[in-house]
Amino acid sequence: MIDTTQIIESGTNILFVTLDSLRYDVASGALAGGNTPHLARLLPGGQWEHRQTPGTFTLPAHMAFFSGFLPKLPQPEQPARLWECRPPAFKKVPSETFVFDAPNLLDGLGSHGYRTACVGGVTYFSAQTPLGSVLPSMFHEAHWRPEFCSPEIESTRHQADQALDIADRYLGRQPLLLFVNVSATHVPHGHYVGDSTDNTASQTAALAYADSHLGRLLDGLSGRGRWLVIMCADHGDAYGDDGFHGRGIAHPSVWNVLFAAWVHS
Repeated sequence: MIDTTQIIESGTNILFVTLDSLRYDVASGALAGGNTPHLARLLPGGQWEHRQTPGTFTLPAHMAFFSGFLPKLPQPEQPARLWECRPPAFKKVPSETFVFDAPNLLDGLGSHGYRTACVGGVTYFSAQTPLGSVLPSMFHEAHWRPEFCSPEIESTRHQADQALDIADRYLGRQPLLLFVNVSATHVPHGHYVGDSTDNTASQTAALAYADSHLGRLLDGLSGRGRWLVIMCADHGDAYGDDGFHGRGIAHPSVWNVLFAAWVHS
């Protein structure tokens, strides 16, 4: 059980990573196959949790996450939420769930002295269109460049470099919420296997590529204070499963996602 109330009241830094479009079966298979050794040594018990997303594509999933609705276990009983926007007075909230008197996590953390920074990946974080400005505008600062996006074969390396640069600038000055949307696992990722087709094999290869840079990011943050780390997929992707392709659809390949949360130092 993670006591987020204690974590935030103590000014613990937060790293929140979303692995965009990463299917649960791909993530768990990559872990079992030894393709993600850095994540294997970092994840609690060396395993991903199987959860289900509240949104079937990037925008609604992240709006839900930032409002306190992280992926849930596929079962009736649920653990306490990590955070929640202040509910109506009649609702009882567990003491370990941190309650913000704010409309979202970013505003709530800001009111508690946190600096919130976004390292975008997919174009919903690009600020290149009005819709693509919605999510980045919620942070104190947001970073996106074309080399952070999935067509760039070294996207995660560039994103990890940016995230570590932000940490260097703020750690020791004020608590930090560092959000990274990893785009490598979002289509197109066929280039990781030398093909123009996206499928579970190319997504596995994309995750194997991202693994080393996620490990480098976590190793770089070690020794720079205590961190609450949250990693999950925002949604999955269908590659012809039952005839379905893409995301934004109610199919198990899309709503079954990975999740992990732990305290790292």
